[in-house]
Amino acid sequence: MTHGKTHKILLLPGDGIGPEVMAPVSALLSEMVSRKTIDLQVSEALIGGSAYDRTGHPLPADTVARALDSEAVLLAAVGGPKYDTLPYEHRPERALLGIREKLGAFANLRPAKLFPQLANASTLKPEVIRGLDLVVVRELTGGIYFGSPRGIVTEGGVRVGINTERYSEPEIERIARVAFNVARSRKKKVTSVDKANVLESSVLWREVVVRVAREFPDVTLEHMYVDNAAMQLVRNPGGFDVIVTGNIFGDILSDEASQLTGSIGMLASASVGGKTGLYEPIHGSAPDIAGKDIANPSAMFLSLAMLLDHSLGEPALARTLEKAVESVLEEGVRTRDIAEPGCTLVGCREMGERISRAFFRLLESLGRGR
Repeated sequence: MTHGKTHKILLLPGDGIGPEVMAPVSALLSEMVSRKTIDLQVSEALIGGSAYDRTGHPLPADTVARALDSEAVLLAAVGGPKYDTLPYEHRPERALLGIREKLGAFANLRPAKLFPQLANASTLKPEVIRGLDLVVVRELTGGIYFGSPRGIVTEGGVRVGINTERYSEPEIERIARVAFNVARSRKKKVTSVDKANVLESSVLWREVVVRVAREFPDVTLEHMYVDNAAMQLVRNPGGFDVIVTGNIFGDILSDEASQLTGSIGMLASASVGGKTGLYEPIHGSAPDIAGKDIANPSAMFLSLAMLLDHSLGEPALARTLEKAVESVLEEGVRTRDIAEPGCTLVGCREMGERISRAFFRLLESLGRGR
C-alpha cells in the first residue's frame, strides 16, 4: 500500500457508453481501496448531456470545483444525438473543452501502442504495424481552435468564415518541454510536426522547439511537415517515438495514429499541465451501442493506468494494470470491436471483470495483493 496522503480522484461517467465502461473501473478502484492497495478517496460527478439533463448545463460549477479539488479526473465520454439541437454553449462537447480549460490542461498525451495480440486487427499489414509504440503530444489550448479573430462575417455582400492560427513563444515552449520530458522516459526521439514552409505560426513553432531542444541534449529532434507526417504514419509508423505538434495537426494525427492499432476501444489519453490531470479513453460516447453491454472497457482501464502513473506517482501499479489488459488479450478474450475467429467473445461487464481479476493476480505475484 502507498503510505502518506490520501489521493483524491473524481470520476465522470458522462454519456452513452460512458457509465458502462466506467462501472468496472469504479469497481476496481473500490477493491483497491478495500485491499489497501492504495489510499484513495473516490467520488463521482456529472458532466455532458447527463449533467445538462439534471442541471441545465453540461459543466456544472460543482463538477468544476470538485475537479479542481482532486489530484486527477477520470472521464469516460460525453455527447449524443439527442443533444445536437441544443445551443452551442449547452452541447455536451463544450463541457470537455471547458473542463480542460478550467484544469489548465494544455498538453494532450495520446499513446498509440499495438498490443501484439491485436496485430491482425489493424488495417495495415502486420509487418508494417509490428512494434508500433508512439505518443502524440498535442498542444490543447491554443492554435486555430482558440485564436482570434474568429467568426462568420459579411464582406462585400459575401459571408466569410474566419479562424486564426495563433501561437505565442511561451505556449510553444511549455508543450515542447512536455514532449522532450516524455521522450526521455522512452526512446529519446522527438518529431516536431509543423507547416513551416507556408505558415508563419509554424516558423515560430520550429524556432522555439529548436531552442528548447538545447535543454535536452540526450534527446534527438527531427522536423517534419504535417502532410509528410500523415503519410509516414501509415508508411513507417515504427519510425516515430514522440510526436509534438499544435492543436489542429495533433487532433488529426492522433486520430490517424490511433486507428493504426486496430481499435479505438484500446486507446487512452491524458490531458495534463495544471495541478489536476484529466484522463479519458478516446472512443467517445458511441450512442449506437450504449446500453447493449458490448462496449470495450479496455481503454478506460488504460486511462486509469495513465492516471496512476502521471498523477499519483504509481508507475508500478500502472504497468501492472497494462499487463492485466494484455494478459486477458493473450487468453483470447475479446469484445466485439476486436473479435476474431476462435476468440472468446464477451461483453463489457465480463471484460472488465476479467481485467480486474488479472490485475489482482499479478499484484499477488508481486507481493502487493492480499
